[in-house]
Amino acid sequence: MKFTDGFWQLRPGLTALYAQEAYDIATSDDTPDGPGIVVTAPTMVIAKRGDVLNRPVLTTTLSSPAEGVIRVRIAHHEGGRWHGGFTLPGATAAGEASVSVDGGALTSGAITARVAPGAPWNLSFEVEGKRVTGSGNKGQGYVRLSADAQVDRGIVGNARGGSPALAETTFVHEQLDLGVGELIYGLGERFGPLVKNGQTVEIWNADGGTSSEQAYKSVPFHLSNRGYGVLVNDPGHVSYEIGSEAVERVQFSVPGEVLEYFVIAGPTAKEVLGRYTALTGRPPVVPAWSYGLWLSTSFTTDYDEQTVNSFIDEMSARELPVSVFHFDCFWMREFNWCDFEWDPRVFPDPTGMLERLHEKDLRVSVWINPYIAQRSPLFREAGDAGYLVKRADGSIWQWDLWQAGMALVDFTSPDAVSWYQSKLRRLIDQGVDCFKTDFGERIPTDVVWADGSDPARMHNLYAQLYNRAVHDVLTDVRGQGEAVLFARSATAGGQSMPVHWGGDSTSTFASMAETLRGGLSLALSGFAFWSHDIGGFEGMPDASVFKRWTAFGLLGSHSRFHGSSSYRVPWAFDDEAVDVTRLFTRLKMRLMPYLHQVGLHATRTGVPVMRPMQLEFPEDPAVAYLDRQYMLGPDLLVAPVFTESGEVEFYLPEGEWTSLLTGEVVVGGRWLRETHGYTSLPLYVRPGAVLPWGAREDRPDYDYHDGLTLRVFRGGAGQRSITVTAPDGTSRSYTADLEEITG
Repeated sequence: MKFTDGFWQLRPGLTALYAQEAYDIATSDDTPDGPGIVVTAPTMVIAKRGDVLNRPVLTTTLSSPAEGVIRVRIAHHEGGRWHGGFTLPGATAAGEASVSVDGGALTSGAITARVAPGAPWNLSFEVEGKRVTGSGNKGQGYVRLSADAQVDRGIVGNARGGSPALAETTFVHEQLDLGVGELIYGLGERFGPLVKNGQTVEIWNADGGTSSEQAYKSVPFHLSNRGYGVLVNDPGHVSYEIGSEAVERVQFSVPGEVLEYFVIAGPTAKEVLGRYTALTGRPPVVPAWSYGLWLSTSFTTDYDEQTVNSFIDEMSARELPVSVFHFDCFWMREFNWCDFEWDPRVFPDPTGMLERLHEKDLRVSVWINPYIAQRSPLFREAGDAGYLVKRADGSIWQWDLWQAGMALVDFTSPDAVSWYQSKLRRLIDQGVDCFKTDFGERIPTDVVWADGSDPARMHNLYAQLYNRAVHDVLTDVRGQGEAVLFARSATAGGQSMPVHWGGDSTSTFASMAETLRGGLSLALSGFAFWSHDIGGFEGMPDASVFKRWTAFGLLGSHSRFHGSSSYRVPWAFDDEAVDVTRLFTRLKMRLMPYLHQVGLHATRTGVPVMRPMQLEFPEDPAVAYLDRQYMLGPDLLVAPVFTESGEVEFYLPEGEWTSLLTGEVVVGGRWLRETHGYTSLPLYVRPGAVLPWGAREDRPDYDYHDGLTLRVFRGGAGQRSITVTAPDGTSRSYTADLEEITG
């Protein structure tokens, strides 16, 4: 939200109080994290004793929940409303972080927060002794809005969906310096420009598709190219102005009386993501079979077991490996979503069908959501037990958007969670292997939660509780390393329940590009595994879009054919689409020793599988704005083709790069323009890389050590050791001589 009218004035109807000086700087052992600093910041400079009367103050508390992380808490009234923070599994017990306090300076690992005594207000942050940002004049502020305040009170979130952000009247904001040339990334899966400078971003999950300013996965975490990151520790509505209101600053504001944020040290972006994901949660190991191709029934198409078998058999006949078959919404009867019952008119023998699919060496995914339609038999069952979200008058909250009379499962109730999981356990026992956890964004704020949670807090956080309930039951039944979701909504910490996909895109090249931007933005927000609907969701892609998107989609961690009203089997487009699918599916299977290892690395470090160029080449200024290419792991550069003609422009960093598809060696440090047919795209191997090359191309979950080849690429010297871990957990190290070029 914008509060000011130019540099000097506030907008009409607003009053603001700002921290003017550090009047008192005191050490304290009574912070949320043990030793810390408490600063009393009056909202005017205190010149005489009488100035302390009738004078509000902002209390700023500095502490450290983990090494390399500084917690900053700004409070106008400490007893006032605050949405509460995120679950922080990586926070140390109070007093256990390696922290030193020296006057107005608090140091935790590589980061120091320093408060200058007196006026003007000056809070600075240093990483490895270098100042990276800080809060200065009018940085920390408390703002009140009158009833006729002239600010943008437009709907934040889904207006039609009935889940806008609440109208608030008091806000706390912080403004951190934005240096010359400093660029900001992250804030969730956002489909606009990758660099967030100049944007207004609202952290409020919404079901808005990929072609709007709304986001399914809103994450109040931003990453700077100056060696630090910031997490606003508030699951509620957070509003960002990134060099857009005050062009020299990043402003973030929350409603209420308290704002809490963490400054996270680098100095590299990978180190920031490592510390951020250590604090908020890292993903577990995902099963190797999940990296294979997922084939879907699509959304509103007609299908039964015969249709499903025809797809699978035709894929087999065309030598197109499929690992997972997904049943979308209509596996359940219409108007009954969700009752978790197979529609008996279409699937009279679901247990037998699942057995037959398993006999074809397939895993099975089914679509679910957290809503219970009025016609579902579970509506009365859950309602009578008190498992549905209620209104203030005690009635069950319902609406007709999506499903007639649908209600919302209250995941703040442990009993409701157990009840919901019991329905899933029955499906798992029947043979279902994983779930697509759709929806979870249109969460109302005019409700009462079982545990008394603030409704504004629960809007974004609901996705977390929903996905956690499903992921936990899969882990419990299938075991560690076998649980995997296909989730749409998330917020900070959601990366600990993979995999997430990009939501409802349209079937165009423009939407393909915005989908990639969303994935890159999500990667810079701490999410390691990500997918999308190959070919787009809405509409029917033409053959050129489908083929280009297939090549792109199979060069990621997870790959799925899915659509809205049309089947997405490749022969529905043309014969060449079959060839493209075969080529890139087989290529991905050969790359599995590499991809699986990159995925394991992500679980230990938080560094994503699909990596924006900025993560791998932070010293190269040419990559700062790139959002049409990426690194797949550390060694593969992918530049998807977004044109029917095959023309593509991309950048290669310095060194000798080798095309994985042709073996051609190209000198980097420059932009290139190439034209590619549908069975090709720019796919280059990093100089000096050693790729573990699998022996099989028919499935993702095989013994990677059996028949493994080390492919050594030009541009390195000496020896390089790599580790390969098979799906059964067997790890071996291999050493290659980089001067034995096999390319």
